[in-house]
Amino acid sequence: MPNRIKSSGADGLALQVTNSARSAGLVEENSEGDATYLAEVRVFGFDHLLLVIDRNQVRTEDTAELVVAVAQDTKSVYRAMDATVQIAGNGYQVQLPPAVDAGFSEGDRAPCHSAPGVLAISRDDGTSAGADSARLAKDIVTIRREQIQ
Repeated sequence: MPNRIKSSGADGLALQVTNSARSAGLVEENSEGDATYLAEVRVFGFDHLLLVIDRNQVRTEDTAELVVAVAQDTKSVYRAMDATVQIAGNGYQVQLPPAVDAGFSEGDRAPCHSAPGVLAISRDDGTSAGADSARLAKDIVTIRREQIQ
């Protein structure tokens, strides 16, 4: 079951992304499970979709390709803002500054799809737009995997 968007106080909205962040390489841990790397990310907002990109691991031209693909598919683009992956509870969360612009609100189910250096977060609201955003998130993962091959 996907995690839900949550309030993170003055920082706005966030999403618990522990497993996805690990698989995307947005966090690294030592043998004791302590974080040794927390990615500096840029979060791009589109209708029903958020694209989280590690600023230090994804080349600028690859970022541009991903952003253009999402913008063309959704016919939208909102703010892009720098954010952080943070330790939260027993795992990690990512701050989502443009989430409200993209149509997300606290409590929304938000499936997270990962690829190296990238998370694609769709809004699962039971509508066709939500289904389209989930499909697009999977497409973005495929594009990213092709970029690094």
